[in-house]
Amino acid sequence: MVDGRPSGGSTPRVSVTEADVITRFSEVRERYSNVLEREKAGKKVPQNVREELREIELWEHKASLDELCLKLGTDVEEGLSDVEHKDRLARDGPNLLSPPKVTPWYVKMLAQFLNLFAILLQIAAVLNWVGYALSGNSQNLYVGIALYIVVAATALFTFFQEFKSEKTMEKFKNFLPPVTLAHRGGRVIEVEADSLVVGDVIDVKAGDKIPADLRIVEVSKLKVDNSSLTGESEPITLGIDCTDENPLETKNLAFFGTLAVEGTATGVVINTGDRTMFGRIAALAGASQTELTTMQREIHHFIIIVSLFAISMGLIFFIFGLSKGTPILSNIVSCIGIIVANIPEGLLATVTVSLTLAAKRLARKKVLVKKLECVETLGSTTTICSDKTGTLTQNRMTVVHLMYDNQIYTTKTATQEASFDLESPVMKQLFFAACNCSKAVFDAKDMEDFPEKSIDERKINGDASESGILRFTSKIDDVDAIRKCNPQVGGIPFNSTNKFMVTIHRDGAGEKRLLMKGAPERILERCSKYASSTGVRTLDERALAEINANLLSLMEGGERVLGFAHISLPNPPFDSTYVFDSENPNFPLDDLTFIGLMGLLDPPKESVPESVRICQSAGIQVIMVTGDHPATAKSIAKQVHIIDDPTVEEIAAQRNIHVDAVDCSEVKAIVVAGSEIKEFEEADWDRVLRHEQIVFARTSPQQKLIIVENCQRLGKIVAVTGDGVNDSPALKKANIGVAMGISGSDVSKEAADLVLLDDNFASIVHAVEVGRVIFDNLKKSIAYTLSKNIAELTPYLAYIITSIPLPISTVLILTIDLGTDIVPSIALAHEKAESDIMKRKPRDTKRDHLVNERTISFTYFQIGIIQSMAGFFTYFTIFNDYGVAPSLMSQLDGQSHYASTTVESRRWLVTSRDAFGKSSFHRSWFDDQIGDFTSDIQRANLSVQFDQISQLPVSGETGNAAFRDMVYVIGNRLQIPPCDAYSCRGLGQETRYNDFQGCFGTRNTTINLFGINDGSINPGVEAADKNTRGQPGFGCFELWSYDQQWEVQKRAQVGFFVSIVVTQYFNVNVVKTRVLSIFQQGFSNIWLLFGIVVETFIAVGLTYIPPLHSAFGTASISGLYWLAPVPFAVYLFVYDEIRKFWLRKGIYNNNKFGLWVHRFSYW
Repeated sequence: MVDGRPSGGSTPRVSVTEADVITRFSEVRERYSNVLEREKAGKKVPQNVREELREIELWEHKASLDELCLKLGTDVEEGLSDVEHKDRLARDGPNLLSPPKVTPWYVKMLAQFLNLFAILLQIAAVLNWVGYALSGNSQNLYVGIALYIVVAATALFTFFQEFKSEKTMEKFKNFLPPVTLAHRGGRVIEVEADSLVVGDVIDVKAGDKIPADLRIVEVSKLKVDNSSLTGESEPITLGIDCTDENPLETKNLAFFGTLAVEGTATGVVINTGDRTMFGRIAALAGASQTELTTMQREIHHFIIIVSLFAISMGLIFFIFGLSKGTPILSNIVSCIGIIVANIPEGLLATVTVSLTLAAKRLARKKVLVKKLECVETLGSTTTICSDKTGTLTQNRMTVVHLMYDNQIYTTKTATQEASFDLESPVMKQLFFAACNCSKAVFDAKDMEDFPEKSIDERKINGDASESGILRFTSKIDDVDAIRKCNPQVGGIPFNSTNKFMVTIHRDGAGEKRLLMKGAPERILERCSKYASSTGVRTLDERALAEINANLLSLMEGGERVLGFAHISLPNPPFDSTYVFDSENPNFPLDDLTFIGLMGLLDPPKESVPESVRICQSAGIQVIMVTGDHPATAKSIAKQVHIIDDPTVEEIAAQRNIHVDAVDCSEVKAIVVAGSEIKEFEEADWDRVLRHEQIVFARTSPQQKLIIVENCQRLGKIVAVTGDGVNDSPALKKANIGVAMGISGSDVSKEAADLVLLDDNFASIVHAVEVGRVIFDNLKKSIAYTLSKNIAELTPYLAYIITSIPLPISTVLILTIDLGTDIVPSIALAHEKAESDIMKRKPRDTKRDHLVNERTISFTYFQIGIIQSMAGFFTYFTIFNDYGVAPSLMSQLDGQSHYASTTVESRRWLVTSRDAFGKSSFHRSWFDDQIGDFTSDIQRANLSVQFDQISQLPVSGETGNAAFRDMVYVIGNRLQIPPCDAYSCRGLGQETRYNDFQGCFGTRNTTINLFGINDGSINPGVEAADKNTRGQPGFGCFELWSYDQQWEVQKRAQVGFFVSIVVTQYFNVNVVKTRVLSIFQQGFSNIWLLFGIVVETFIAVGLTYIPPLHSAFGTASISGLYWLAPVPFAVYLFVYDEIRKFWLRKGIYNNNKFGLWVHRFSYW
């Protein structure tokens, strides 16, 4: 406890968004101000209002510095001791906000049962159970159970995948622990922000995220962005004085979570964790609903479209069936089958797996994904606006050249010896300025822990340029000692607008000197003199030209050049009591004396040139956006191949002509200075951005934002890198914001979508590739899932339209969707990248969605049709083998009677039917269903008395000629009772039998008919027909029980099922690649091989394991029937290989036919 209050907290709170905090903060701030006004006016404040505001009351902003330090037990100069810090941390806990209240795992799991696919399947299950209750058909019971097993299995799998994904993302958060500079026992060391305690003294600089609530005690032009609390993006200038009694209005407090955008400050920590203002306001705020991500919206949209299509198709054919007189229950079963056939039940699980794999793959490439949804955007990136320093280069600045006294000197490096003279008076001035005009310091803790480290190995707190200068100067003398002898008493921090920094120092004699460091052109424009070996001289045009010539020479070598200047401040007026004002400078910034230049080399990273080449071959334009001088920027751009062709100035120089005489169409490269951008109109942007190779130099962060906006205006998908505080607007505006994990500021990391943990441009390229792979694999998985939908849908369409026996059951469709297909579809998420994936142009986000018209064309009307043909071929083959020719299948199911309608076939099979049309093919000759017909027929034993084993097919074969010759169904329902429906006519006469036994009394199995058909009973047999005995109108009735009919149909359905499985073997290898041949891609995906094995085991098990037959409505078939779909599968494979061959011809050779193929079939 400090001041009687706990600093941290651990009670979970409801999840709140930044918008919730902003809204609540505004309300509380206004209410607090109103209360203070009422109290000043002597008015009473309601007790409930006072109690509420007590939660956010503070005293620290009103206390004097001595009182603050006394109450908090700290010292502004020394900070806390290590022992005191350790005690407070143990007592108060870490500086962390309590995590939001987590939705219980069981709630998340139950939510998986409530997505649209799951709801549709559950409704289908209930309808099947209703059907079972009404009809007693056990198949309806099994289908309902299977559907619910499917829903449960999918929900559980998706839940566990999302759970793993959440854990993965939580682990990634620990990759970038926030750090800050704290004063501990008189040392300034880097510590993790969560270890801060009340009383800690910390330093804040531009780019930092404020790690706790602070009372500002020292400040230099500090501006903070309070938008995370107030919603107002305009930076607020902070100071050391209390400006308002309201702690939410005063200017001497900086709050946790806000961002320092300019200047520096030192502050005392007054609250941490849940006791920070952000934590308190968040506790008062209510929870908000989380918005859907981009990927979630696209998947959600896809689900709705597919579900609406499935329901629409089901309802259309339900109505069509009713219009044909098909029983309602049969129609419901058909409707359920159509809906189930169109739902890709495993899609959500596949998406979850794919995104989780994406995050893990990117993490292995040193890319931290802050938002999973941005993975989708990565693959469509068309333009990368990249910083130079630290991203394209090594961020290891080394001073390689000095320029003073109008001469360039080398420094000692691995490849050169030093040529400068330390005894030169100008060199001494340059050295003094380089030592003191800098904020970079060696990390005290690192030096304590590793004293043996060399200067080059030491950790430095500071930016890359100042770090390079500190290493250089430290090798010459003790910089820390020099700084102590010349303490800083004022100055202006560096900012991107001024492009310079100023420090003012007091020496041992009390004399003051102002030092300035920054962009050479900015320094030179403020100088009127320059230092030389012969003394201070006037900076005339000749001297300026010589300096600029030397400057250009250094920059053309790719060096970052910094200029130095100084001026002595006279006493008076600049005596020991003078207060320097950095906000409104009250000291000279002009008429300075130029000292010299330092050239720092930051060589490109080895991997960058090749990465830029890869981007260019992938159709991605790499634009350099840097604050460096144009000459420096162009030099580095050429080294990394961002620029390979001459600029218009270089072409003009080569041809010795004016730049205006150069044909713009032949200029591919351009270098644009920030000073030019200020005058740009829209037409200028269009002209510049038409170039293939672009460098923007000497740009400000605000100009970087303008560059991004204009790229997006032209339809580009832009990824932007940034590390500075002012880069956040561009990072937020970009389609993909990329921050640097090592050199990046907290502000830039906060604004970014991705963080490069190694600050390497090559990592962006890896991220783009992974993004393309993930999108590719999602499309492949969806294509694989959708392809067999037509093969599952067409059987139901044929069943309803032509009344053939149902070619495949709902249970077998579910077996495919959630049994045989689920593992291969998920395994496609593990498929490696196609070798040409970074040679393709970025996808068109307006046309190339996960599912588009070309995807539907490919899956439904190309692959799907072939699979349907394979299924029907096997189905008709099996029926034909058991005596039912394909030409005789129409209406076979709808009328429930078998009979001949052709002269060639005299064998009739007659089964009972309900006079009112309530029965179906599947309900013929159910002994336990006879009760349904008692109003129309009398119960009778109509069994044909043949042995089931010998009559029914075994493994698809039968030796029974009568069984094999069984054909067709009579499509005629008479108006008279069933017994009279079968009128046995003799030759030239009509004989009626008034009971079944009489009707079938001739023989137990057949009745020979001799007579003329008048068309009312069997219209297919005509009077003049002759049989083998020369007698007209001969026919034969043969009775075939329901079990016998069903056994044949089960085998035909298994054949259709097997055909889909076999063609899916080939299809999964077809969709493995979108462009390349499968032989180029190879077969290295072991997960896919595993999926095919699982698929085979399931199919074989359902076909040949007897205990599964009754549950799944299957039966054993001959192994030869597995070969029936193979020609179609081979055709499918060959067709797609040819299609891809022409596709590659179109993409890489601009072949006209290939381009046509690409236009209509590149899914």
